[in-house]
Amino acid sequence: MQDRTHRSTRTHCGVCILSFKTLLVLGFISLILAQQTLCEMYTSVVNVQQAIAVEKELLKYLNSYIEDETLRLNDLKRFYGKVSNLHANVFQGAGTAMANPLFAYTLIKRLQSEWLNVVYSNEANENTQAFKSGYEKEESRLPKFEDLQGAAKGLMRLQDVYALSVKGLVNGLFQRDTAGGAVDIYRAVNSITLSGDDCFLIGKVAYEMEDYYHSVLWLEPAASLFRRAYRTWNTEDEGSLEDVLDHLAFSHFKTGNVSYALSLSREILHLDPSNKRVTRNIEKYEKILAASPANSDVLIQRPNTTYLQTRNTYEWLCQTLGSQPRHYENPRLHCDFHTNSNPALVLKPMRREVVSLQPYVVLYHSFISDHEAKTIKEFSAPGLQRSVVASGVKQSTVEYRISKSAWLKDTAHPVVQKLDQRIAALTGLNVHPPYAEYLQVVNYGIGGHYEPHFDHATSESSPLYKLNTGNRVATFMIYLNSVEAGGSTAFISANFSVPVVKNAALFWWNLHRNGKGNGDTLHAGCPVLVGDKWVANKWVHEFGQEFQRRCSPNPDD
Repeated sequence: MQDRTHRSTRTHCGVCILSFKTLLVLGFISLILAQQTLCEMYTSVVNVQQAIAVEKELLKYLNSYIEDETLRLNDLKRFYGKVSNLHANVFQGAGTAMANPLFAYTLIKRLQSEWLNVVYSNEANENTQAFKSGYEKEESRLPKFEDLQGAAKGLMRLQDVYALSVKGLVNGLFQRDTAGGAVDIYRAVNSITLSGDDCFLIGKVAYEMEDYYHSVLWLEPAASLFRRAYRTWNTEDEGSLEDVLDHLAFSHFKTGNVSYALSLSREILHLDPSNKRVTRNIEKYEKILAASPANSDVLIQRPNTTYLQTRNTYEWLCQTLGSQPRHYENPRLHCDFHTNSNPALVLKPMRREVVSLQPYVVLYHSFISDHEAKTIKEFSAPGLQRSVVASGVKQSTVEYRISKSAWLKDTAHPVVQKLDQRIAALTGLNVHPPYAEYLQVVNYGIGGHYEPHFDHATSESSPLYKLNTGNRVATFMIYLNSVEAGGSTAFISANFSVPVVKNAALFWWNLHRNGKGNGDTLHAGCPVLVGDKWVANKWVHEFGQEFQRRCSPNPDD
């Protein structure tokens, strides 16, 4: 077995859970909510934004530390200047100088007392301890190791779904490689380049998941950047050129490129001739190559995923917004002012865009006002928790859904009541509990997404049936804001996607009139490339809609 040992420091969110249980007994509800929100920071952009304030505090502590250290070093320079000046100007003639009892006394005092005070001064330790104490005050609000992992996975997800160039990302650019060269798919107002250590940690996350496809792609630029800066040192870096080459060599070995793994290992040994582990690896690689000639055409494959069957379609729809319906070719795909024959909408009809007929999907423009959207986001933010999905009879967090969500009752705020009334007026459906679920507010994380799924239950053991009101017959999804890039809603089987339209709302039927699930509603929330995506979902159930949406034996209805 390959000889490899790498350090890994982890702080688990289990601490958050333990604190929650303890504080629940004591009744500190506000503190519970704060800790729940901080846990799994990467799954919600609004939580990541809160981390900016934490870093501002750390900057204050660092500035104080630098000022204290500057004073200490300036004092050391003063002492150095005083003594070196004596040696340059007075002690050239040692006998003459020591004839003066004052010079003799001060020399003895310096050597017996002053140098001792300089060498064993506690000032440096006191400054460092003050800096550490400041850091420890903010430590509970800092991202955990899982957040670093999640953020790295988010970047790799964006890289895959939007076919982004790693070289472009390293340079702060969102580009896609084409036959004609790199093409910008989004130009950020503010850009930031990644360091060798930034790339190393992304590659290391992939490496520890045994995802050598991504580890190679990220460790290669890391190695180049560390080579360029070799023999320089950055305090904040975790990795080094030797660390990067070590991970990269093994990654290439696992992908079958043994000759390159050997070349990289020899480079490590040149940097560190005493590394016995790398020496053993070199011997192993040489034996493998001696027994079997090297294959120069090694093709690295992307790792499999849970949605492999629909991956190509899903990613294409996210990248291009898919084959959008051509309204001018089908008169049934139209835009109008919709009242649904409801008196509440007669004086202020809703702008309706029929996006698709199969499945039936409509987009209501300007469904919610800026003020209402802001209120919903602010009111739900303190209660955001990691989003879950149905897993058998239980619910669990999964990698294919990266977001946080909160549930708002209709009595939670007058705005929620207004939205429920508006949804009922537009759809004619009964949206009062238990015939509909509470309003779910969702904030997506770094590369936040929800892979292809159905909103309705596909298993009789689903937790959705606990309401005893049947399956989810319809979905009403409100876009609470806009995003700069990505985040569209892709309907996989129907082969179209809808971009995020600020303050608009999507509506579709999940079930046919005969109660069977509509397979064409398979949909996904594409990863948010740039932006802070918020949506609010209202799921309406079968029961309570008997007179609003009548049954039909026709499977096409």
